[in-house]
Amino acid sequence: MTITLDSLEPALSVRQVLTLERVLAGEPEVVAGASHLDRPVRWVHVAEAADVGVMLSGGEMVLTTGVLLAGDEDKQAEYVRSLHRAEAAAVVLGLGRAFPAAPDVMRRAAERCGLPMVVLHRPFPFAELTEEVQSRLVRRKFAAVSLSEAVRTELTALITAGAPLQRLLDEVARHSACPVVVTNLAHRVLGTAGERPAVDDVLRDWERIARQAGGVEGDGWIRAELGGRGERWGRIVLCGYRGDTATGRLLADRAAEALVLHRMLAGGAACSWEEQSAQSLLTDLVSGVVPARQLLPRARAAGLPVNRRTFVPLVVRDGDPARLERLLRLLGLPGLVAELADGATAVLLSLPRDQDAGALAAHFAARLRTETGPDHTVVAAAEARVAWDDVPTGLREAQHVADAVADSSAVLDLPPVVRLKDVHLRGLIRLLRDDPHVQSFAERELDGLLRESDQDLLSVLRTYLATGRNKSRTAQLHHVSRPALYRRLEAIQVRLGVDLDDFEQAASVHIALLAHDAQQQ
Repeated sequence: MTITLDSLEPALSVRQVLTLERVLAGEPEVVAGASHLDRPVRWVHVAEAADVGVMLSGGEMVLTTGVLLAGDEDKQAEYVRSLHRAEAAAVVLGLGRAFPAAPDVMRRAAERCGLPMVVLHRPFPFAELTEEVQSRLVRRKFAAVSLSEAVRTELTALITAGAPLQRLLDEVARHSACPVVVTNLAHRVLGTAGERPAVDDVLRDWERIARQAGGVEGDGWIRAELGGRGERWGRIVLCGYRGDTATGRLLADRAAEALVLHRMLAGGAACSWEEQSAQSLLTDLVSGVVPARQLLPRARAAGLPVNRRTFVPLVVRDGDPARLERLLRLLGLPGLVAELADGATAVLLSLPRDQDAGALAAHFAARLRTETGPDHTVVAAAEARVAWDDVPTGLREAQHVADAVADSSAVLDLPPVVRLKDVHLRGLIRLLRDDPHVQSFAERELDGLLRESDQDLLSVLRTYLATGRNKSRTAQLHHVSRPALYRRLEAIQVRLGVDLDDFEQAASVHIALLAHDAQQQ
């Protein structure tokens, strides 16, 4: 039988312990800290020593008759304070010869500390309570460990069988019974799993949710970092997980281990030999999921010449794939065409090495502009590649150039074939936007302005830097007075801890902002 989180007994809280049948026989009464009864109970400890606090590690429910505290109010108060310092879950006092009623000193001290204090009005064998609670806690720990090992075994088997990433995520979501999201360091979603409606709810406002829950674990959000050799490259998040946090962390850690292993072994995975379309081939080349050399059989099957060729990676913005294919045939240029995303189409030319690749690419772009008009089509290109293994890098570079041009208002000033050198700093940032170091740099530099409530200040900063720090122009574009702009700029500098009048600091913030904006595309 497969263990899932739904089959696990909930973690015990102080409130739940007090509802156990054996405990009810002692007629428990909460006399202090009633608002803190949902604290989890990690263990139950019977202790009469006045300095029991030094023997605790946190989360214990302490049972006592108070026999060593009777008649000494200072000891009684210090006893409660020591339990509070040790982060005990609660204290249970059995009434009897030492204390016929709840001592006011202990009750008041417990209320001040927010420590739940319970008295038992009927004689009650503490051994029965410890046996009941300890057995439940041990069962819970065993179930959590069993779940952890079951998940590790199943994920390892999937990896060994060559399962894709999505299959692993689906398995994690099945065990956790909640949506699972994998992101990079900039919170961009790389993969999801779980019931579709629940996943859609999580992703609907992902940017705000991720920043709100990214730094803490709460409300069922459990995360684990992905990376190796001292470098992080992403994280896996269990969203709205209903079990206890300790079990969730075990599950997230097992999932993270599997994803890191899967990523490490991806380079050696066997490539499918099924004949696939040009679109899937170019999509795989751009993504880099499968090594380029393993895609050679599919390239040949698609009719692309690959031996002793020069490859020209192009990405066309707002270009119709059917039109591009017709143009290639008309010009006699061997190549593949595939629609990517966001209005971009990849074109991979394969030319004999004795032909001028640059001139042919320019001729292709000029004919395309003649048909569509210069205002409607942008042809971005990377430098020609002679090695097939370098084609994926070239396609990604052309895609970055096309994206950078899409962000620029100076399209008409660009040449027919736009290359990385034509888009300057914006192009470089686009090229590096998925680098974890760049993501970390952008997050660190702009941390003070990335909350949802700070978007107005971030917009002012963007305009101010884009206008070359022209205050008059910035105030005009934002329809505010100069004094109002000065106040906003001052707030920005305080939030970021920088001096925007200092060229180097302003340049650093500008680069971080370009990287941040590129990551949002």
